[in-house]
Amino acid sequence: MDVLSSRILLRPRDLERSRRFYRDVLGLAVYREFGPPDSPGMVFFLGPGFLEISGGHSPGTDAVPEAPADSEGPMIWLQVRDVRAEHERLAAAGVTISRGPREEPWGLIEMWITDPESLRIVLVEVPEAHPLRRDQRT
Repeated sequence: MDVLSSRILLRPRDLERSRRFYRDVLGLAVYREFGPPDSPGMVFFLGPGFLEISGGHSPGTDAVPEAPADSEGPMIWLQVRDVRAEHERLAAAGVTISRGPREEPWGLIEMWITDPESLRIVLVEVPEAHPLRRDQRT
């Protein structure tokens, strides 16, 4: 398999609320919009990947597929320059912060938040001395 691009797909129950969260609160840049002008799907830049927020249910129905109660469900991993600065900004914006910034045993600084649909998002800072900052090729 030769993967040329990737994106995370979300089908929220409240499309407008999720679009506002990713565009206005997190500040993700819009790559493109598609679909009906009064309720467009949006694709956001997400580092080298993409995040698509579009229709919350199958066309012609009001049903939204539910994940099993015991499912871990999807998560989004976002690398940022300064987790603590994002913590302050997002807390001031009223974002639900599940766990504040802390250094993990593996050396990354992580903070966990949730979006309006309770999707877990991990914000990650790679400290200057962390191995991810160095070219590991020999």
